[in-house]
Amino acid sequence: MENASMPQPTFFMFKCEQSAPPGMPKPACVNEQTQDLFNYLAQNLMQKGIMGPVQAVRTACLGRCQFGPVMLVEPGHYMYCQLSKEKIDKIIDNHILGKEPVTEYLMPEQYWSEPISLVK
Repeated sequence: MENASMPQPTFFMFKCEQSAPPGMPKPACVNEQTQDLFNYLAQNLMQKGIMGPVQAVRTACLGRCQFGPVMLVEPGHYMYCQLSKEKIDKIIDNHILGKEPVTEYLMPEQYWSEPISLVK
């Protein structure tokens, strides 16, 4: 058996899919108005023919609930907040295909600054 090389995806799009039961005081990224955003993201990637090089990944809480729905795009640690279908369209067109992050949709810097150093 030959070891075939499998290329890495160019981008990972980690969409928070955390929901909360009705009445919970903490906001959640998935509710009645936003429950279809992950499927919308995946369908958009498929329609553009970039599913594979771009991987849409359902993830649990990304820890920025007050800005939800949120999505982390890697590489680069780009955290997009308050997602909508229109924002997803622009993120795919500008960031993924155009290689220019959509700065107006990014998490405010005071809530998403440099990564925590592992070196003490």
